[in-house]
Amino acid sequence: MTSHFYEVALFGEFFSRDFKPIMNRITLHSESSEPMHTREVVFEPVDAQHQRDMGNEPVLLRAKKELEEPDSPWMLYSHLKPESVRVHPEATVRPWATVQVIGDVLSFAGAMGYARKSQVYKRGYVFRRGALAIQMFQQEQVDQKTQDPIPVHTDTLWEVEVKTASPIRNTQEKPLSHYIDAVVEVQILMKGLLDLRRQDL
Repeated sequence: MTSHFYEVALFGEFFSRDFKPIMNRITLHSESSEPMHTREVVFEPVDAQHQRDMGNEPVLLRAKKELEEPDSPWMLYSHLKPESVRVHPEATVRPWATVQVIGDVLSFAGAMGYARKSQVYKRGYVFRRGALAIQMFQQEQVDQKTQDPIPVHTDTLWEVEVKTASPIRNTQEKPLSHYIDAVVEVQILMKGLLDLRRQDL
């Protein structure tokens, strides 16, 4: 039996007018926080359309780089289909494969038979709480000419992702339920201010 790595997550969004109380409550219940500015490039298999025509959903590959840290490497990762809501009704639980890439990630993905589908920049904050990372960000669109991020409008929605900071295994010592309880704890802490829920991506 293969032992997958997993990500456990909950998601939410809010309007800018609610920023301060949500920021304050997350800060109060976190160990640390720092600014985040991430570039994310999404790749799909070259034969993605053929796979869809055959009734299969192609596995997307995502490349992520933290722009706040000049020397940070590209992280290449892929999420597989989330486990059924019947198995995990409280949170999104999905197999997660990840690898660090030195050098040109675009060429690397191309060599693996993937083509660039889209890219986005995420700017905001990341908080640490035990084994969890709480990301609070707005998505910046990309200038098609320069490929640089375009500053967000003031009314752009804020997104929140509460998830395990690194891939985890389902072990006897630390079963998945341990991490599900941790994200549900944040869901309860944010009740009344922010609705955190599972989503099937």
